[in-house]
Amino acid sequence: MNILWRRIDTPGHDSARLVQRASGWNIVGTAVFLFEGQACRLNYLIVCDLDWSTHSARVDGWVGERAIDVNISASRHHTWSLNDVACPDVEGCVDVDLNFSPITNTLPIRRLNLEVGHEAEVHAAWLRFPTFNLERLEQIYRRTGPLTYRYNSAGGSFIRELQVNEAGLVTSYPDFFELETLLA
Repeated sequence: MNILWRRIDTPGHDSARLVQRASGWNIVGTAVFLFEGQACRLNYLIVCDLDWSTHSARVDGWVGERAIDVNISASRHHTWSLNDVACPDVEGCVDVDLNFSPITNTLPIRRLNLEVGHEAEVHAAWLRFPTFNLERLEQIYRRTGPLTYRYNSAGGSFIRELQVNEAGLVTSYPDFFELETLLA
């Protein structure tokens, strides 16, 4: 399945592909956008197991003249490293969250498979843009309808009503992304 989002907050697009493998899922994509007058191109690869828990992520590309090459790994015990350096602050996190793409909302949405009216707290290893530091981000996903989720992070200071399709891919992320095209 392929998806293309248009950025709302700045000129740009993000395109991703979900690929099922025998041992899990690969998510491959590229985000191209403008940040503070600089062109950015960030390629990403996220590897998850069959239940959508993150095993690894890689981001490479550029932000203006700065080259980006980030490797994230997570053990089955949810210990994390960034470019081979242990990150104890995100220990216990199950999901990676790429701050510049809506694709990583799919991981907890698919993994949790919440019933309408139910919610769950998620601990994400958040790759913050533009620093590319890995930080712990507490999130709450509440399924408000068959294809809607209330997303809450940063202790309730950031709240958005996400619309998704049947596959759990975000189709509307208010103020940031909207679906441009989806191909099966």
